[in-house]
Amino acid sequence: MMFILFAVASILMLTAGPLSAENWPQWRGPRSNGISHEKNIPTVWGEDASGKLRNVAWRLPLPGSAGATPVVWNDRIWLTSVDGQDLVLMCINTAGKELWRRTIATGNRTVRRDEGNMASPSPITDGKHVWATMATGVIACFDVDGREVWKVNLARRYGPLRIAFGMSSTPVLFKNRLYLQLIHGDGQSDTHEALVVALNAGTGDEIWKVGRVTGAVSENEQSYASPMLYNHGGVQFLLTHGGDFVIAHRLSDGSEIWRCGLNVRDNPRLPYHPTLRFVASPVTAPGIIVVPTAKNREVVALRPNSKGDITNNKTAHIWMRLRNTPDVPSPLIHDGLVYLCRENGNLICLDQKTGKEIYQKMTHRQRHRASPVLIDGYLYLTARDGRISVVRAGRKFQLVAQNNLREPISASPAVAGGTLYLRSFETLWAIRKTGE
Repeated sequence: MMFILFAVASILMLTAGPLSAENWPQWRGPRSNGISHEKNIPTVWGEDASGKLRNVAWRLPLPGSAGATPVVWNDRIWLTSVDGQDLVLMCINTAGKELWRRTIATGNRTVRRDEGNMASPSPITDGKHVWATMATGVIACFDVDGREVWKVNLARRYGPLRIAFGMSSTPVLFKNRLYLQLIHGDGQSDTHEALVVALNAGTGDEIWKVGRVTGAVSENEQSYASPMLYNHGGVQFLLTHGGDFVIAHRLSDGSEIWRCGLNVRDNPRLPYHPTLRFVASPVTAPGIIVVPTAKNREVVALRPNSKGDITNNKTAHIWMRLRNTPDVPSPLIHDGLVYLCRENGNLICLDQKTGKEIYQKMTHRQRHRASPVLIDGYLYLTARDGRISVVRAGRKFQLVAQNNLREPISASPAVAGGTLYLRSFETLWAIRKTGE
């Protein structure tokens, strides 16, 4: 075996399938927060001391690497991948059989040595259609049986995407609209413009676009984060993250509601950082938005009901932590606690109301690129070398298990239908209770 065991609904909350199993329609799950309501998911799997295989339903080799998270609806799984120089969308059933494969674009490029490629954005599904974006800027819509509905080259429509490692941002699907952040400039140049765009999900036609002017310079103009939806208590707006600011936009026309500077030139506590590009995305819960930055800088908790520039508006800030942001994994909020998985494997637990640190503990000292997921009271933290640490959620740190795929992985886990899906650079794994 290639691994050993170390024992130690769309975003509208749609669910479907046998036994009311929960779908996983996008990279952070049905509620865009990394939290699954599934039960009875294994915390340990792999090969035990006697060589017996435990809790691995199947393992499907993939045609190439990618960091995109799979999405799942009923008995079908979709993921994007490299296949030679082709950038493809694959459909696999929950028994581990490939059903179809479609080429969306060609021209792969590996970036930052082994960190990613042009198949980095994750697909999205509503159970009837699936949308897939490639880091080259091509976005396509297919029905669930693989028939192409539409395809758009965003670089041709909106101008060249001048971003070093490709446009890895995953769009947001909400009420038949796709919301995209194309942050690769300061929003002031026709040839180098940062945009926020809403497309008709059924046709690919533009509904609106707005320039995103921030004054960011150099590498800060390039964001690899994904937009997020705030959708709590009847309040709904879009969050875009990059270019020195997190900005809230009205869904109707993209107009700005508020903005908060995260890399401010006149801040004596946090001097302007010339290469503070954002990768980790914000996360929301009722009454709070937790916003990461990069490179061991700040994490900010903001109130959603704000207006204008709230950079120095203390009433709009719930708390700020001046250092220890996750650089790539997005935060997670659950049961009054905020979890930050740092790129070095440290897990930080904060009080949601005050930002006070409850603990900071090491899990596995390796690069962490995937965002954490929480399933039935356990956090799953995925390291780049294939080690998945399982930590009991709560105010006391308890490392329950560490499971090693022994395959490189940067995709976040997906959970649906009683199964944990792990997409490595080599294979798709289905982890579920299989009996002893």
